[in-house]
Amino acid sequence: MISEAERFDVNHPQLCPHLRWKSMFIQADSDPTVPPSNSGHFWCVYTHNCLGPDRGLAEPGNCSTPGRACYGTGRVA
Repeated sequence: MISEAERFDVNHPQLCPHLRWKSMFIQADSDPTVPPSNSGHFWCVYTHNCLGPDRGLAEPGNCSTPGRACYGTGRVA
């Protein structure tokens, strides 16, 4: 089982380029005095919801595995 920090790590080097989350679209400088608001709301570009094309959960912990059926392509077969 992976830790929560790993599960929601959006800085993973192999993160699927089709995963999206709200803070991607907020243009603000980082403020170390403000705790992160990692709300855990992620979605896939292909399905536009929290499940990927393979019906698996779309979040960094699951979308950073090139072995996942839909990784990088949006296709499962």
